Amino acid sequence: MVQITFVQHDGSRHVVEASAGMTLMEAARDDDVRGILAECGGACSCSTCHVYVAPEWVDRLPPISALEQDMLDFAHDPDPARSRLSCQIKVTDALDGLLVDLPERQG
Repeated sequence: MVQITFVQHDGSRHVVEASAGMTLMEAARDDDVRGILAECGGACSCSTCHVYVAPEWVDRLPPISALEQDMLDFAHDPDPARSRLSCQIKVTDALDGLLVDLPERQG
């Protein structure tokens, strides 16, 4: 299992155990992480699973797609360097210990 830490806007942490192959959004949804709405269910057609990837992890993730980049335009307070949609990040063993921050609100 891969451990992912979601940090709420208030600083509280929610640590999730995720299986390789699922997305960050699925891991958050399945563990009831507050702040991940996932309204489109992972179809990359909304921005309600927006997260800020910790700076030390940004370069370890696959590149952002054009579709994901377009959807981030609808996210609340996107950060060009750190914002990602959690539905577009597949969990791998290499992501063990990943830290992501949640925005104050979604969309």
